Amino acid sequence: QHATTNSTTLVSCTANTMKTAVLATLFATAAAFAPVAKQATTSSSSLKAFENELGAQPPLGFFDPLGLVADGDQAKFDRLRLVEIKHGRIAMLGVVGYLVTYAGIRFPGAEDIPAGFAALDKVPVPVWSQIFFTVLLMEGVNRDDTGLGEFVGDFRNGALDFGWDTFDEKTKLQKRAIELNQGRAAMMGLLGLMVHEKLGNVDILLPPGGN
Repeated sequence: QHATTNSTTLVSCTANTMKTAVLATLFATAAAFAPVAKQATTSSSSLKAFENELGAQPPLGFFDPLGLVADGDQAKFDRLRLVEIKHGRIAMLGVVGYLVTYAGIRFPGAEDIPAGFAALDKVPVPVWSQIFFTVLLMEGVNRDDTGLGEFVGDFRNGALDFGWDTFDEKTKLQKRAIELNQGRAAMMGLLGLMVHEKLGNVDILLPPGGN
């Protein structure tokens, strides 16, 4: 009888333990899936918020793999768009500069400066100073100081129109899309040139020049 009682007690304890384990598993499962559901809802809201923005186009559409604007914050999106446009413009100038110097074209007095990374060790200190102050000047000038910008990245400040105001809205949107896409391509292109130069085979991308 004593053995039977112990056996019954053991079975009862085991059953209670199993129930506790099952309940703990259910709670843990619920806790684990709750944030995922919330994140999925947030990401869906973000997609709806920005899926019609300029640059969200086939084949990727609105592409935010890191979830940088997963919260749907318009101000954050505008700041990141400004950074994208600025980097794209710099990259476009960088690609042109790389191609020009690779072709052997130089300013007077800089004929001995090589192209690519090799120029870093050859550029005189006064030239580095000029580059530094030019960058500071461009950072100070290239901003919307008047608040008249039509869109993020519009730094005209009431000047240097070049006929922009003569375009209709469809043409303006098309030209902005062209700039954005060319900036994206330039960022990838400049990165590719830098990587291939370091690999020592940039000549497979570019024709022989006078660099």
